[in-house]
Amino acid sequence: MLTSVRSLTAASVFALSTAFAAPAMAQDDDGIGVEVSANVAMVSEYRFRGVDLSGGEFAIQGGVDVGLPAGFYVGTWASSLDEQTVGYGSTELDVYGGWAGEFGNITTDVGVIMYIYPDAGAGDFDYIEFYGSVGAALGPADVTVGVAYAPDQDSLGGTDNFYIYADAGVGIPGTPVSLSGHVGYTDGFLTFTTDSEAIDWSLGASVAVPGTPLELGVAYIGVEGDALVDPGGVFTDDALVFTVSASI
Repeated sequence: MLTSVRSLTAASVFALSTAFAAPAMAQDDDGIGVEVSANVAMVSEYRFRGVDLSGGEFAIQGGVDVGLPAGFYVGTWASSLDEQTVGYGSTELDVYGGWAGEFGNITTDVGVIMYIYPDAGAGDFDYIEFYGSVGAALGPADVTVGVAYAPDQDSLGGTDNFYIYADAGVGIPGTPVSLSGHVGYTDGFLTFTTDSEAIDWSLGASVAVPGTPLELGVAYIGVEGDALVDPGGVFTDDALVFTVSASI
């Protein structure tokens, strides 16, 4: 079973969710060790580390993950954006690859992701980021801590970005309901400024629809930072975000 890297880097709607989708059902490719999964979702807002990148409007998202032998994987994920958001254009496309492993009840994940904005306005917006995480099952709960680092790049205003986060999730026994929480800290580039420190968080709940690949969710998301530049708070106000997702 694959875990989308977007759940580890974006932490946008549900901590420990897989790219805003229900856990993907991996499909084994004739016993050669290749697993393919796909997900699709509609969210009431696309939040990236607490910041709204869809202008308060619905976003359509989806991705494909390919698990390779020995724990390696590659994947891609995309989301619609608000075309007026700092010139990013109408689409975000992420391409990533890495390695994930299990050691008893400990899980690890390391990799690299490229954020691409194919129809962005004038300027360089694409950037690369490296990430790593460690997770553990603690009784009925799953806990993950991770870090992401984007080195100096022109698209980040000639600076770097450091992000550290913690996620926790727990399923309510005897029900299809799961609860989740997330907190993250950014130091460096954050959408509206090249010199920011910010803390983002979310609290969410999701329910798997029995007998279907559908999952419904809701999360309360916020972000705060003294250096966070957002005139009028349009993109950084706290928000209640709804999700309908499916996976195969």
